[in-house]
Parts: sequence; C-alpha cells; structure tokens
Amino acid sequence: MSTSLVELRVLDGANLYFSRAAVKLTLDVSALVDAPAPAAKAYAQALGLGATRPGRIGSGFRQRFAIRVAGHVVRRIAREAGIGRIGVRVRPESDNHRLVVAFPWAHEGRARALGAAIAEVLDAFGSDDLPELIAAVGQRVHDEPPGNVPPTIRPKVPVVAVTGTNGKTTTSRMIAHIGRAAGLHVGWSSTDGVYFDGELVKYGDFSGPSGAGQVLSQPGIQLAVTETARGGILRRGVGVVSNDVSVVTNVTADHLGLGGIDTVDQLAEVKAVITHITRPRGWCVVNGDDPRTFAMRLGSPAKCWVFSRDPDSPSIRAVLDEGGRATTVLDGFITVLDQATDPEPLLKVVDVPMTLSGLSHYNVENALAAASAALGLGLPRTAVIEGLSSFAPNENNPGRMNMYSLRGFTVVIDLAHNEAGLEALLEIMNGVRVEGGRLMLALGSPGDRADDMVSALGAIGARGTDKVAIGHKSEYLRGRPPSELEAVFREGAASVGVEDVPAYPTELEAAQALVREARAGDVVAVMSLQDRASLDGWLRSEGATVDTPEDLKNKVERAQH
Repeated sequence: MSTSLVELRVLDGANLYFSRAAVKLTLDVSALVDAPAPAAKAYAQALGLGATRPGRIGSGFRQRFAIRVAGHVVRRIAREAGIGRIGVRVRPESDNHRLVVAFPWAHEGRARALGAAIAEVLDAFGSDDLPELIAAVGQRVHDEPPGNVPPTIRPKVPVVAVTGTNGKTTTSRMIAHIGRAAGLHVGWSSTDGVYFDGELVKYGDFSGPSGAGQVLSQPGIQLAVTETARGGILRRGVGVVSNDVSVVTNVTADHLGLGGIDTVDQLAEVKAVITHITRPRGWCVVNGDDPRTFAMRLGSPAKCWVFSRDPDSPSIRAVLDEGGRATTVLDGFITVLDQATDPEPLLKVVDVPMTLSGLSHYNVENALAAASAALGLGLPRTAVIEGLSSFAPNENNPGRMNMYSLRGFTVVIDLAHNEAGLEALLEIMNGVRVEGGRLMLALGSPGDRADDMVSALGAIGARGTDKVAIGHKSEYLRGRPPSELEAVFREGAASVGVEDVPAYPTELEAAQALVREARAGDVVAVMSLQDRASLDGWLRSEGATVDTPEDLKNKVERAQH
C-alpha cells in the first residue's frame, strides 16, 4: 500500500490545472521533506536531476525542491511508458508535506496506472535501484489497457456557463428566462436541480458536470445554461469541452478552507476555469467592479463583455479600447456600449422587478450580466427587454429575494449564504422598511463554514437589525454540533454589543418565532437554504400574500417617503 498517495482523483473535464480532462494526485512527500539534505539530494540525483539544493528540513524551500522532484518523476515514467511529452502541473499545499500533481489524460486506465506508478517511485525514497524501478513501472503503464476516453460533452447547441460567489443562480435563471422569451427550448442546471422550459426535470444539486450532461440530454433543447459551482470544478471538472458564453458574477470569501482552496485568489483561479474554455468567437462576460473577476478576461480566448453599474468605470474604458463591449446603467437605463456605435438603451432599471426599483445593487449587476450574456449569444434585443421585465422574484427565482406581505409587515426569504449575500439582504430589508419599522433576522449557516465567516455573519446580522435569532440548517450541519455553531454566532453578535441571541432547531421555527413578534411596518428576513418550501407553505397558511412586481415597487416608494 502506498504511503505517499493521499488521493487519486480523475477529473472528467476542464479543471484548475488544465483545460481538458486530467488526473489529480494529492501526495504526502514527508519522506522527502523531512529527510536530511544529503539523502534528499542523493534521491534527486538517482532520478537523473542535475544540480539541486534541497533546503532545510520541513522548510518552504524543501517543499519547492519536492515540487521539482515530483514533476521530474512524472516525466521520467511517462518517457519510459512511451507516452512521450506530457503536461505536468505540480502545486504546493498549505501543509509543506503535501503536493498536488496533475497531468492530462486521454485514456483512463493508463492514466490511473501512471498515477499509481508516480506514488510507487516516491514511496521508494532511499532505494538503491531507482532507475530499475522507474523502468519497471514505466513498462507496466505501457502494458496497461488504455481504458475509457474522457466523457466530456461536445455541445451541439449554444451553452452559457455561469459561475461566481453571489448571484450565479439568479443570473442563470434570468438568462434562461430571456432564452424562453426568444422562443427557444431552454435547459438549465443549478444547485436546485435540472429544468427544461421552466419545469423541474430532476431535483438536487446539479451545479457540477452531471448537470451539464442532464441538461444537454433533454430532447429538443436549443440553449443550455449551466450554473457551475466551485465544488464541481474541483471534484470532477467542467462537463463540457467548451461554452459559447462564460459569465463570472463576482468572487468573495466563501467555502475557504475546503478542497485545498484557502484564499480568495485561489477561489478566483477555480472560478476562472469556465472562461478558459469559451470559444474564441464567443464572449467572456465579467464584472468590471471586481478586480479578480475583471482580470479573468486576460486568460480567455473569447472577446470580453464587461458589466458595471458605473458608466465611467475604468474597466469599461479598457474593454471598449480592446474592442469589446459593455453593459452599464446610463441615465437610469440598462445600456449597451460599443466603441463603434451609439449607446443602445434597453429598458429602465426600475422596470426590472428583481432590482426593487434599482434598490438591490446586486440584482442590478445580475441583470447587467444576464443582458450581456443573452446579447452575446445573439438573442434579440426585444427578448432581453421582455425577459428582464417579466422576471418576477417569487415566481421565477424561488429562494432568492422572495417577498411576502403578512398583517402589515414584510417577510423576505433569501439564500444570503455568506457575508456579501447578507449585506445584500440587509440592503433590501432597509429599502422596504417604513419609518418606525423594525428589522428582524433569522441567521443560519451550514456546518462546514469556517469560524471566522460564521462569526462575521453573527456580527453583520446583529449590527444591522433590531432583533436576530439563529435558525439552524439541520440537514446541512455536516457533522458539526448545533451548539458549536451557536457559540460562534453569539461570539460575533457579542462583538457588536448584542448578547441575547436565541436559537431554534430549524429555519422554519426561527421564522415562526420572529413572525409572532412582528408588527405592522416591520421586515422579517430568513437566510434560507433548506426550508424554503415549508416556509412558503406556512406563510401562505398564515394568510401571507406573495408580493407582485408592482407591490415591490410600491413598498420601495413608501419606504423612501
């Protein structure tokens, strides 16, 4: 049994390391990192490496030495196996004793054999017969039956791939809605399931490669919109060989500390994968106000279509100078800019229901992104206008900014799964609160979020509202005791002077407790991940009515006077 091989993962499509299928090895190189320098140097020389400087035991220099050694091992075995030149990416992990090695594959059986051979050679640290071992494992890889080819799909219809930390579900739904307004049969996959022409085909999280496969297999499909999440890219890669339009909404801290992604810059690198496989004649749609997202245009073969709420944003000037296009807000209109033509107004921001008369800045940006993607596909201007103006929060965007009226107060259900999402929810709550009304919030988080994020949510929620409670996402605790999450939430709330924070076993029970206390003019909000359907059913049973686009507009106007 190998001591160096932690995990061998087969990635079926474009991934963090290559724009095509690859094998990812997570390796424990403790033997090499912790060995005396002479022994480490002798191992490198036995492998055929020239002059090396291993560095101090356990140091960052030693880890970089191990990176060089691991890359050389892959190339040596590939050469012995008759594979010839092979692309190799070797990356450090935060633990100096671990590395990630990745290489592309064309036949799964042989690729797995190569992965096992790499671990075997690294396990042989200190052996006297390394050249013989490399020759033997190389021959074994050569003799291995090739196996399956990558299952990555070559789409026969246009594909829009959407990713980002916030807004990807709303933006995906908007694009699909515009596609249907253009008369197309549209398939769409997301964290909520697979939809075809607005009907749920399969329930579950389909934000990975299987979602793309499910969507593209729908009979009669004419347009595919795939929500592409971080987890799917890391675990299996992207499910299609290419897309016609890629959209990146933004990148903020979320899911850090999972899957070897510890920083926002690393997270941005993962999200950028979809831009690398956009067709050269397609469009890479990026947020010009998010520097990490904006930089992704430089790694894409496609032309750039930037969006920004600020028509004077430097990002817009840069993209127009590069021959790209932009979508922005000009004199209150969602407007397309192109260096070669006059500005083209589409519709007023206040006529897009999701924006709450322009109050929800995030949803203004989502509308700009959706319009850019749809126009980049070549969909008619009239369809974009019709799609954006008829996209209603509750009906077309379940779980995202869904608003109800009940006994004179407002109830909002929204995912708000991270700090940026919660800030956006508070912006909406404040925007519909009448004078004298209170803000009341049911907080919650999955169990696998880092403590600093959970604490930050507690602080943001407690500081921004008049009453806060914890509503656990009982199906998403992921092994973490509720009491532990409560302690971290309360620590965050206490940091802004709020001590009394009750907790409830579910989102629904927290919402029921707050609604019991609410009076006319208040706004109650629930950060909902799992209880959306039961919340909706309970609210309706209590006499709540779903706010129409006109109701939302009236609430914003009343709050502003």
